[in-house]
Amino acid sequence: MFKNKIIIENLKTLIYALIIAILIRSFFLQPFYIPSSSMEPNLLVGDRLFVTKYTYGYSKHSFPFSPNLFQNRIFYSNPKRGDVIVFKTPADNRTDYIKRLIGLPGDEIQFIDGDLYLNNNQIIKSIISKDNKVYCGNEQINVSTYEEKLPNGKKYSSVYRKNYSFKNSDIFVVPEDHYFFLGDNRDCSKDSRYLSEVGYVNKINLVGKARFVFFSSDIKVGSVFKFWKWNDIIRFDRFFKKIN
Repeated sequence: MFKNKIIIENLKTLIYALIIAILIRSFFLQPFYIPSSSMEPNLLVGDRLFVTKYTYGYSKHSFPFSPNLFQNRIFYSNPKRGDVIVFKTPADNRTDYIKRLIGLPGDEIQFIDGDLYLNNNQIIKSIISKDNKVYCGNEQINVSTYEEKLPNGKKYSSVYRKNYSFKNSDIFVVPEDHYFFLGDNRDCSKDSRYLSEVGYVNKINLVGKARFVFFSSDIKVGSVFKFWKWNDIIRFDRFFKKIN
């Protein structure tokens, strides 16, 4: 009888802990892992970061398995240009992507000779370095690093391949209640430029705003389970790094 009571109390504790974890994940903070190089140099493969779920309000995608609890967003707050946001890709409404918000509803976006234009105005782009390397998948590529400044004053680093694999585009017109996203690694990012794969992102698909990196490891060097190599594997300098 006493053993049964202990088992029941332990099960209750586990259930309470699970409920609390789900509530925190759904309404406050959710951890995410960076699996690709599309946001280099600002986010690296192996970064683990926290996303705030309350920043833009809540939709069905705020909760595990995206239950159809309501059709729109509640407590909605408009995102700002330059925010780094996790969203469910419109292609399947399941896969999480993380990109930078560039275009708001009604905006016109275009690439001309490798330069980004927003509503017929070229985005200010100042050179930081002409000779850098970043990853594109498993390959290292030569890039130039720039500081871009959006009309709202938001500044961030972006990289462009020297031969501009994505140099010119048609004009992208952002529909109502949708947003246009780009990766900071401009020539190695599947984003809103690819309409059949990502395209314009409905506000319902927004998951949350990326805030800071809480852990980072270089998976190309080795697994974090190889504790004797932690000095090379773990990027201690990225711990609690704010995401700009």
